[in-house]
Amino acid sequence: MSEDFYRIKRLPPYVIAEVNAMRAAARAGGEDIIDLGMGNPDLPPPEHVIEKLVEVARKPSAHGYSQSKGIPGLRKAQANYYGRRFGVDVDPETEVVVTMGSKEGLASLATAITAPGDVVLAPNPSYPIHTFGFIIAGATIRAVPTTPDEAYFESLERAMAFTVPAPSVLVMGYPSNPTAEVVDLAFYERVVAFAKNHKLWVISDLAYSELYFDGKPTPSILQVPGAKDVAIEFTSLSKTYSMAGWRMGFGVGNKTLIAAMTRVKSYLDYGAFTPIQAAACAALNGPQDIVERNRQLYHKRRDVLVESFSRAGWDIPSPRASMFAWAPLPPALAHLGSLEFTKQLLTHAHVAVAPGVGYGENGEGYVRIAMVENEQRLRQAARNVKKYLQSMGVNTPARGAG
Repeated sequence: MSEDFYRIKRLPPYVIAEVNAMRAAARAGGEDIIDLGMGNPDLPPPEHVIEKLVEVARKPSAHGYSQSKGIPGLRKAQANYYGRRFGVDVDPETEVVVTMGSKEGLASLATAITAPGDVVLAPNPSYPIHTFGFIIAGATIRAVPTTPDEAYFESLERAMAFTVPAPSVLVMGYPSNPTAEVVDLAFYERVVAFAKNHKLWVISDLAYSELYFDGKPTPSILQVPGAKDVAIEFTSLSKTYSMAGWRMGFGVGNKTLIAAMTRVKSYLDYGAFTPIQAAACAALNGPQDIVERNRQLYHKRRDVLVESFSRAGWDIPSPRASMFAWAPLPPALAHLGSLEFTKQLLTHAHVAVAPGVGYGENGEGYVRIAMVENEQRLRQAARNVKKYLQSMGVNTPARGAG
């Protein structure tokens, strides 16, 4: 009996899991770990959303199988969101599918449209499902940068000119996880034109659509005229409404891709629990003040993080969106590499972050810092980091952090 499974062989060790295991062991040993590693919101959803969940869960009829593609009211609610937020008309019957988080949606789509040997263009560094969803489905990945500049399009041109077989899918995600980079509508216009010219499907991950700072709303690729000819976009309620554990997301866009993903999902699941879908309707259709509150909260946390860590001796670029900061290792400790630096930070500073190499080889030299602790804890993390840097012989500013 073989234990050498084909798809498992294609998956490298998940280095972030190694750090998570260290964090869990430290906490089990009684250590106070400030966890800035996982992008797990520390806030509750709106009260009216929880109330709707409870209300529907009390109904005897709510506990049977649901609908794999999502209940009609929820698909309509998501279509309405696209209309009011982006000015995009969406058909809830043919252009929306409900997913169990954007991660499941990306994986189901990869299963639906990928044949062994297909080539997929995916960013490096990137959220792991952007690459491994397609690797599990049998594809080969050709990496492109995350930086949305002229080099990005030069990389796309080279990939189409010199890759055999020609790539069939382009994956992107902005605001980026992990790098927090953002794009404008002109960037998406170029992407759509490129995709049409080269017969590429485009998959856009817009999970952080509402966590933008400095008054610059993030666009959707579907705002580009004709984008639905080639593109599908994934969004999620996880960060916008602090509903990460509810596993509620959406695919919106091209009818062919939506139909393919819907068909695969019909074989794999019966959809999310109906009360959760009803509560998701309440989130999208109800009062939206939590969206602005969460945006302001993460904005303030960003400012506290950047300022206090800078005073501790670690300069971190200020992210323009998302709930993450993409931080280069302190120059004096860059030789450690992101994984070893992360381990030392956990052990000696009691601060957990995510090693950049866990997001691809181009993530080496960085760590991802999630802004999922309150301002007091962020300042405490900065004080701990300062002591660690001093212990490593790194010169830090004379005044105290925080």
